[in-house]
Amino acid sequence: MPAEPPATDPVQDAPAVGAPRHSAAGLPAVGHALRVAQRQMGVRRTALTLLRVNQPDGFDCPGCAWPEPGRTHTAEFCENGAKAVAEEATLRRVTPEFFAEHPVGELAGRSGYWLGQQGRLTTPMYLPEGADRYEPVSWERAFDIVADELRSLDSPDEAVFYTSGRTSNEAAFLYQLFAREFGTNNLPDCSNMCHESSGSALVETIGVGKGSVTLEDLHHADLIIVAGQNPGTNHPRMLSALERAKAGGSRIISVNPLPEAGLERFRNPQTPRGLAGRGTALTDLFLQIRIGGDQALFRLLNRLILERDGAVDTAFVTEHCHGFDEFAAAAPAADWDETLAATGLDRSEIERALEMVLASRRTVVCWAMGLTQHKHAVPTIKEVVNFLLLRGNIGRPGAGVCPVRGHSNVQGDRTMGIHEKPAAAFLDALEHEFGFAPPRRHGLDVVEAIRALRDGRAKVFFAMGGNFVAASPDTDVTEAAMRRARLTVHVSTKLNRSHCVTGTRALILPTLGRTERDVRAGGEQFVTVEDSMGMVHASRGRLRPADDALLSEPAIVCRLARRVLGEDSATPWEEFEADYRRVRERIARVVPGFEDFEERVARPGGFALPHAPRDSRTFPTATGKANFTASPVEYPQVPAGRLLLQTLRSHDQYNTTIYGLDDRYRGISGGRRIVLVHPDDAAERGLADGALADLTSEWTDGSERTAPGFRVVHYPTTRGCAAAYYPETNVLVPLDATADVSNTPASKSVVIRLTPAADARTGLVER
Repeated sequence: MPAEPPATDPVQDAPAVGAPRHSAAGLPAVGHALRVAQRQMGVRRTALTLLRVNQPDGFDCPGCAWPEPGRTHTAEFCENGAKAVAEEATLRRVTPEFFAEHPVGELAGRSGYWLGQQGRLTTPMYLPEGADRYEPVSWERAFDIVADELRSLDSPDEAVFYTSGRTSNEAAFLYQLFAREFGTNNLPDCSNMCHESSGSALVETIGVGKGSVTLEDLHHADLIIVAGQNPGTNHPRMLSALERAKAGGSRIISVNPLPEAGLERFRNPQTPRGLAGRGTALTDLFLQIRIGGDQALFRLLNRLILERDGAVDTAFVTEHCHGFDEFAAAAPAADWDETLAATGLDRSEIERALEMVLASRRTVVCWAMGLTQHKHAVPTIKEVVNFLLLRGNIGRPGAGVCPVRGHSNVQGDRTMGIHEKPAAAFLDALEHEFGFAPPRRHGLDVVEAIRALRDGRAKVFFAMGGNFVAASPDTDVTEAAMRRARLTVHVSTKLNRSHCVTGTRALILPTLGRTERDVRAGGEQFVTVEDSMGMVHASRGRLRPADDALLSEPAIVCRLARRVLGEDSATPWEEFEADYRRVRERIARVVPGFEDFEERVARPGGFALPHAPRDSRTFPTATGKANFTASPVEYPQVPAGRLLLQTLRSHDQYNTTIYGLDDRYRGISGGRRIVLVHPDDAAERGLADGALADLTSEWTDGSERTAPGFRVVHYPTTRGCAAAYYPETNVLVPLDATADVSNTPASKSVVIRLTPAADARTGLVER
């Protein structure tokens, strides 16, 4: 039988700390995944559900966006995927009686872990003005509340429509269609907080804001560089791809401020060697870089490539590239001494990396938030593109750019039009297909939406999934901004902190999960998703819904649109709700690459979206070619006595969803309020291993933000650098600390003071 949810928050006063692990997965990962799943679902439901994950006739994992191989294993899921499925397919339920028992003020004092463990939401819930508890309402009443508030706005731009990456292609297309027919491009999404920097850099340099590689490219690469990424926790199935690449002769360079178990050695639980043996060593060279030093590293490598006779693919550069002369003129300024200071690396390490680069004809560079969440993130990624262009490694099999997306279908949502700055061609296609004039002015991204709420320019906040309050930077500012809204609405499967930080009025609209059957008037439905490598495939839930009254995300959007837009809308919302094939027919006519959508998605494995640089070495940029760039080299400047903090996940979490209080690979158990610090940096501050410390960030305007009461863990991170979990440390990230161009929060390079705790209390419960 599944276990009951915790009645109280666990006390996190003294987490146990052991030695970091040096391998990932293996039998411990299998055992842990099954224990978590059985606690939530029971034995029989666990077996039935997990065997459907990522299968051609099953459902797409609601966790990460890593693609499926051509031939799937019987168990095509990882430990954290099993946790994500268990959280959604849990037998625990959050009923109206729960909300009657727990006032919103009490829930706001609970941890995100406790909230998530309570189970699935079952009933639309409404928090009236002045009330202290949510109360149940009918779906009709809920839609009336939203419609009345939206129609009362002075301008459609006073509404914000946020999207989480979990939303399907069909729901995302309908959602943006509704928002634009309502009259706004205020469509911020979780991409704004993660890979917006990747999209900004790639659109400028190669013309497509997505990765250019497939799984087969990764398998056949000579060299794979994994920079600013921890696949062992964040994309565990990627380790199987790296293992296969190693078996084919690939070499791997890892670039990261922290040693990560998954990149050291992988014990594949699908193989006897992984279960009972030592597994496969993955990394050939570990470059333990200082936080934010990646642009300097790649610029120096590019200078050294230019200086080596015959190292540049001159034919590719001449035929396919623009701006090479300006780039080549700037590259000699890359200085050894400055690069060593910026990166914290030894000269011999960079020279060894160079020789591995020069020995490779086919190179892939993978990256994630460790590159995208800095002020200079966009120039850094453009320097990575320079690095690949120099040797012709874009549009060549076994080579290319590989930004590894986090949330399942976050890339698909953008493809479907969830973008505050839509392309004119997309809006033209929308207007031609649906017969209304969509707004052309740009809307608000995440940071701009928070500012608009704070300043009273936005009055309604509607979220399709996600946990906006916990995911956003500058927690105190974000929460104060949300409380200024007239109405906050969240479409959700589980309880989270965003439901506890509300506007004057609030609604929770419970929805179906990926694992559940979706039966509409037109019969049983399926939805589609796009993975991190541009593959589109179907997802079919098989479980009975958590409650018979639940609506799917497409149904919620369609019913709300009918209520808000009324007879003025010629869009067949009722038809779309009844049969998602009708939605896919329209997607096929509006979104390039989706021609014959229904037929192609019916094939096992789905289909690949076109990618001009990969498919034909054509580059749809402003110049018509791939663009070299020569951005000034930047890296964080840290005052004396300060540290540079990166926020990161534990192994027991996915984005803001906290599955447990352990970080097994880093040796942490029983707590999350910890900060990883090099022993010498801690000693300089008089902080023993296990001491209690306060983290205070310092921003350029003189403002400070403090996160109190963190346990110091002496850890082999780069000198001068520290790391701690989000969302606990989001409070330290100023709202105005963002990447140039992309406006992504710079959560990976926060200047902090680390001081003995002003209040030595224990028993802290993190919200």
